[in-house]
Amino acid sequence: MVWGVVIDGQLVHVGASGVQDLNSKAPVTADTVFRIASMTKSFTTLAILKLRDEGKLSLDDPVSKWVPEFAHIPPPTRDTAPLRIRQLLSHSAGLPEDNPWGDQQLAASDADMRRWLQQGLAFSTPPGTRYEYSNFAFALMGRVVTRASGMPYERYLRTEILAPLHMDATTLRFDEVPRARRAIGYRLQPDGTYREEPPLPQGAFGSAGGLLTNARDLGKYVAFHLSAWPPRDDPEDGPVRRASVREMSALWTPANFTVQHVDGKLNAFEAGYGFGLRVRTDCRFEHIVSHGGGLPGFGSYMQWLPDYGVGLFAMATLTYAGPDEAIGRAWDAMLQTGGLRPRELPPSPILVEMRDHIIHLWTHWDDKEVRQIAAMNLLIDFPASQRRAEIAQLQRQVGACPTAGPIIPENWLRGQFNLRCERGTIGVFFTLSPTRPPSIQHLSFHLLDSQSTRLESPTGARAGVTCS
Repeated sequence: MVWGVVIDGQLVHVGASGVQDLNSKAPVTADTVFRIASMTKSFTTLAILKLRDEGKLSLDDPVSKWVPEFAHIPPPTRDTAPLRIRQLLSHSAGLPEDNPWGDQQLAASDADMRRWLQQGLAFSTPPGTRYEYSNFAFALMGRVVTRASGMPYERYLRTEILAPLHMDATTLRFDEVPRARRAIGYRLQPDGTYREEPPLPQGAFGSAGGLLTNARDLGKYVAFHLSAWPPRDDPEDGPVRRASVREMSALWTPANFTVQHVDGKLNAFEAGYGFGLRVRTDCRFEHIVSHGGGLPGFGSYMQWLPDYGVGLFAMATLTYAGPDEAIGRAWDAMLQTGGLRPRELPPSPILVEMRDHIIHLWTHWDDKEVRQIAAMNLLIDFPASQRRAEIAQLQRQVGACPTAGPIIPENWLRGQFNLRCERGTIGVFFTLSPTRPPSIQHLSFHLLDSQSTRLESPTGARAGVTCS
């Protein structure tokens, strides 16, 4: 097994245990190449989105536009709309979950694909109605990449995605990996011995699960995804636009919402699929992005927290040995240290400007200044006389407030700052309107227990799950 930690664009730690194969006993290193199976789906998605961004296809194109054989496949119901590319990408196409069968199809030929398509496909659910994981869907995506780009999927992936990311050790072909760096896959037998799994060759299902890579390359890949956050004005420097990478990590197809009591504590999470990636929210983190991979001989997992700039991954040489549970425990351990903190957004200029107005009004209330910065609802919801009385009462409690803390932005138009006073701390929360120029639509003052207290949006705008 090998594992890695990515922080703010850098692979900062690689750990390894065991051997590459039982014959040579060569130790696993950061250069050892593992098959990552279904983690390939996110690479295929990047290829599709790059072609979309270049105007060569649309996610709303009927699949039959790029896979002509699909035009002759009867839909599951008479009122089924044409199947779209975005449904294949988000596992909402209505094709059945096919991991046991799909895992053995990497070597399938184009002729096999044509035959299956000509014979028709079986649907398990109406398209567009629910989540169902489909390897066949991503095998079809490989054909779409080939047709839309005018070159074989494998070549397009190598030249347009892998090469720009400098993932030089990553390949779809087992025989391209030097033997000295090749991890051999094994299956654990009932008697406790390990049986070597023969490597599956590249074929028509390569776009669903064929890639092999090492820790150094996978670290670059996770760093690339994390670099899409936060949205900003910096020049684009990746093979796919940052906005498109973020699009992959939106929850397009919900899969399940689960609530459990574990050791007396409430645990809840919502999970589903984006484009080529799994997306999750739980009691710890608002946005978790991941994907696993399992094939005969291999198990792998990658997961990152866009709001924190941190990612973890692991790859192992054991059939379906997905290390997702260990990665989940690693997040818990990091949280307990106190060192895992979300990246703070820089405050927008308009938030800073409005903070300065509010500080001035706290010390020298002026109705004219209020009307200049207030949205039309502010003084209707909370008349000026009432606001003056509120501030005066708080000032009697806390005394003079000589110091104002920095803006803690929730986004570009909503934030908080704290006033440090003689006998306490006042938290000031405000929200700006969508009009130009933005004006204050909500303003509230709270006596806080601590200078570090962060207020929750009184409008309920902050997403996520709070568990206790």
